Amino acid sequence: YTVLSRLGTLARYTIAYASITHCTFEYVGDFVLCKGPSMEPTLFSDNVLLTERLSKHWRSYQSGDIIIAVSPVNANQFICKRIVAVSGEKINTLKPHPLEAESTSTSTKQPMEMSMVTDYVPRGCVWIEGDNKGNSSDSRYYGPIPLGLIRSRVVCRIWPLSELTGL
Repeated sequence: YTVLSRLGTLARYTIAYASITHCTFEYVGDFVLCKGPSMEPTLFSDNVLLTERLSKHWRSYQSGDIIIAVSPVNANQFICKRIVAVSGEKINTLKPHPLEAESTSTSTKQPMEMSMVTDYVPRGCVWIEGDNKGNSSDSRYYGPIPLGLIRSRVVCRIWPLSELTGL
């Protein structure tokens, strides 16, 4: 009887702690490992970030916030970008466009030229860009993203410890 009682107690504690951990990571915040160069020099590959998911309930996202979102071009991938503009704001940005003279070539990779475009961010969307503009796929390529794709807001970098800082 004592062994079964102890196993039952252990099972209850395990389920309780697993439930608390799941709810914390799903609804409060979690840790994210940053990969790729798109946010350099602010964030580097292998930085560990602390993110939170609660602020969306009491404040809206603002320009300058760094967010983690589901990629609009690959739903299995998360992206880390900075919000540059929120709904209703005007955005002036350089957008890549294929060079017209080269668009008839048989090569699969078309040369691109950059042109200045003025856009307004639609309601319920944000405009995101990486800090490393030369090496970032962001709203300049796929347009504004819906707020529903945002998973969390970055609070601080926690690794490496020598670079522990709020963002």
